[in-house]
Amino acid sequence: MKRFFLFLRNHYQQIYKGFLFILAVGMLVWIFPKEGRFKYEYSRGKPWLHEDLYAPFDFAIYKLEDDLAREKQEVVQGLPLYFRYIKTDSAERVALLEPEFIRYWETHVPDSVNTPAYMKKNQKAFMRLMFMLQKKGILARGPETDNLQPDYPVVLVKEHVAEELELNELLTLAGAYELIGRELEGKQLETEVLTTLLVRFMQQNIVYDEVKTANEREAALAAVSPTFGLIQRGERIISRGEVVDRERLMVLNSLKATYEGSLGGSDTYYVILAGQVLLIAISILVLLLLLVYFRKEILADSRKIVLILMVIVLITFITSLTVTHNPAFLYLVPFCLVPIIISAFFDTRLALYVHLITIIILGFLVPNSFEFIFLQLLAGIIAIMNVANLQRRAQFFITSVWIFATYSVLYLGLTLIREGTITEIDPVMFAMFGGSALLTLFSYPLIYILEKIFGFITDITLVELSNTNNKLLRELSLKAPGTFQHSLQVANLAEEAVYEVGGNALLVRTGALYHDIGKMDMPMYFIENQATGINPHDDMTSAESAGIIISHVIKGIEKAKKHKLPEQIIDFIRTHHGTRKVEYFYTVYRNDNPGEEIDEREFTYPGPVPFSKETAVVMMADSVEAASRSLKNPDAESLGKLVDKIIDRQLETGQFVNADITMKDISMVKKILKKRLMTIYHVRIEYPDAKS
Repeated sequence: MKRFFLFLRNHYQQIYKGFLFILAVGMLVWIFPKEGRFKYEYSRGKPWLHEDLYAPFDFAIYKLEDDLAREKQEVVQGLPLYFRYIKTDSAERVALLEPEFIRYWETHVPDSVNTPAYMKKNQKAFMRLMFMLQKKGILARGPETDNLQPDYPVVLVKEHVAEELELNELLTLAGAYELIGRELEGKQLETEVLTTLLVRFMQQNIVYDEVKTANEREAALAAVSPTFGLIQRGERIISRGEVVDRERLMVLNSLKATYEGSLGGSDTYYVILAGQVLLIAISILVLLLLLVYFRKEILADSRKIVLILMVIVLITFITSLTVTHNPAFLYLVPFCLVPIIISAFFDTRLALYVHLITIIILGFLVPNSFEFIFLQLLAGIIAIMNVANLQRRAQFFITSVWIFATYSVLYLGLTLIREGTITEIDPVMFAMFGGSALLTLFSYPLIYILEKIFGFITDITLVELSNTNNKLLRELSLKAPGTFQHSLQVANLAEEAVYEVGGNALLVRTGALYHDIGKMDMPMYFIENQATGINPHDDMTSAESAGIIISHVIKGIEKAKKHKLPEQIIDFIRTHHGTRKVEYFYTVYRNDNPGEEIDEREFTYPGPVPFSKETAVVMMADSVEAASRSLKNPDAESLGKLVDKIIDRQLETGQFVNADITMKDISMVKKILKKRLMTIYHVRIEYPDAKS
C-alpha cells in the first residue's frame, strides 16, 4: 500500500492528465445517443459503391419526407371548417327584448301615430324578425374565414346535427341587414325604428369551432399512410454501380430506418456502447499522441488540456442535442468555433488537428457523415487561414463571411453532383449557413471569457496591451519618460531577436513595454530619468540605493496586479533581472567596506530566473540596451564586446538554466542585438581593404 501511495505521489501529474482524457471519453460516450448506425453510406444521384444489397428482412417502404408532406398538404386543403350554432333561451330573450322595445318606441315614435294597436303590430313584427334571425343564425366572422372563397365547404353543427354547406350560405351581419330590409319593405310599419332595434339586438350565434376543425384535420392526417409498399426478405434492393435514383433512395431510407430502429433494444445497448467507447477512445488517443509527439509544452499544462477537451465536448453536446431534436438544423451549429478558439489560444497547426479530431467524432453522430466531414473540414481550414494572425476584431467578421461563402459553394457543388439540376437546391440551407457564420461571431466574447477563466492570453489582448496610449503605459511615459524610452528600445530589440529564434514576438514586445513599470513610483532614482543632473543616490548608502533599485521589481508586480495585467506579462517583470546582483552598488559597498562580511541578499534581485525563451530574450535585451547607454563613443567593436560580456555573464550566473533556449539561440540573439545597436547608434560597418 505504501508503494502504491508513493507511486501516486510521484506520478500525480501524469495520472491527473490521464484522468482528464478518460473523463472526456466518458462524457462524449454519455452524450452520444445509444442507437445503431446503418453501415452503408449513399447519396442520391451517386452510384452504389458497395456489394449487391439484398433485403435482410421484410420491411415497408417509407415515402420521402417531401412527398409525404405534399400529400398531407393536399389532404388538408379540401377539409371543411366546422362552425357551432349557439342556442339561446326564447323566454329569457322575450323578457329582455319587450321592455327595451317599449322604452325605445316611446322615445322615438311621434305621438301622432303612437297608438297601442300600432305599437302592438310593430312589436309583433320586431319579435318575429328577431327570432327568425336567431333561428337562422348569424356568422361571427374571424381571420379563419377572411381569405376563403365563398363556395368553401363548411359544416354547421346545430343541436347535434351536422349540416354541410358552403361558406356563402351562412348569414353574416351584412346579409342579416339586407334580410331585414327585404322583410320590412312595403309594410305599414316603423321601418327605421325596427331596423335600428334589430341591428342593436342581433346576436352572432354561429362561431368557429377551432377544436373540432383541428381534430378533424389531425384525423385526416393520421389516415395518410407513411408507407406505400413492402420489400420482402431476400429481394434485391440495389446492385453495385447502380445509381441511387428516387425510387431506390426511398427503399434504402426505409431499410436504414427499420434497421436502426431494431438496434435500440436492451439486447444491443451494451454492444453499441462498447463500439462507441472504442471509436471515441481511439479518436481522443490520437489527439493525445499528437500532443505527446508535437506539442509537449501543451501537454505539460493541465489548463490547456482542459480547454481543448472542453471545446470538443461542448460542440459535441450541442450537435447531439440538435440531431436528437431536429436534424434539419444541423448546419446552423457553428462548428468553425472550434478552430477559431483553438487558433486564438495556441496555433494554427494545433487548431487544424483539434478540428479534424472533432469532426471525425461528430461524423459518428450526424447523418450523411461524408458530406458533413467534407463541408466542415474545408470550412474549418478557411477559418484557420483567416485567423492565422488574429490581431484585429474585423477579422472575426471577415472570417464569418468566408465561412458562409465556403459552405455555400461546397453545398452548391454537392447538390449539382447529387441531383444533376439546380432546381433541387434548397434556399433554406443557405439561411442555415448564414446563421452558422453569424454564430461564429460569438467567438470574440467566448475568447475573452475563456481568457479570464483559464488565465490565458491571446494576440488580441496583447495588441490592446501594447498600445502605447494604454492608461498604464501613458502614465509611465509621463512619470518616467526615460524609462518609457528605454522600454520601447528593449521592446524593439527583443521583438526582432525572438522572431529569429522562434518565440512569440508579440508577447515579448508587450512584456518588454511593461517590464519596468515599477520605476514609476520613484523615477528620479533611476539614471535614465535624471535629466537635471541631480542624483539622489549621492546622499544614500550603497545598501539603501540597492534596496530602492531592487524594489522596482516588487513595485512593478504590485502595480501590474492592481491594473489586472495577465500573469504572462507579469512574468517579464518578475524575471527581467533574474537573481543577479545590483553590481554597481555591490562593488561600491565592497570597496567602501573591505574585509566586512557582506549580506549578498541585500544586493540581489529576488528572481526568479527566466523560465521561457521569451523572458530570457527580454533579460538580454534589457541589460544590453541599458549598458549601451554608458558607452561614450560606441563603435562596432565596443558594442560587440559589451553584448558578449553581458550575456556571457548572465550565462555564468545561471540565469538561463530554466529557459527553453539553446546556445545556438543565444548566439543568434547576440548577433541580432549587435546589429540593432549599431543601427541605433549609427555605427558604420568597417569593410576590409581590398587586396590587390
